[in-house]
Amino acid sequence: MTISAFSDELAQVRTKKKEFLDQIERIVPWKEWLAMIQPCYYKGERGNKPYPLETMLRLYLLQNLYDLSDEATVAEAIDSRAFSEFCGVDSSKNEAGGISGNHGGDHPVG
Repeated sequence: MTISAFSDELAQVRTKKKEFLDQIERIVPWKEWLAMIQPCYYKGERGNKPYPLETMLRLYLLQNLYDLSDEATVAEAIDSRAFSEFCGVDSSKNEAGGISGNHGGDHPVG
């Protein structure tokens, strides 16, 4: 079995975490939440570019659902296939879509 075939098989595995996050995906009114928050979200006119609002909202939700620290949330987004898929980040890079724990406090996860 090749590594890519093994990776494809792992992607098909249903875990309790994945099933729970699928339920959250269905019940959370994402469009409404994003529409409410967007006017207040940092637009990045000065300083660092902000992370996408939906990514940050999903990370914040996971942080609160699982009672994680900022660092643990980032680690889970990188290490957990279910978390990275839920947040829409590419965990195959060693940084969750550019979200890393070492930003000097510029971009807290929560």
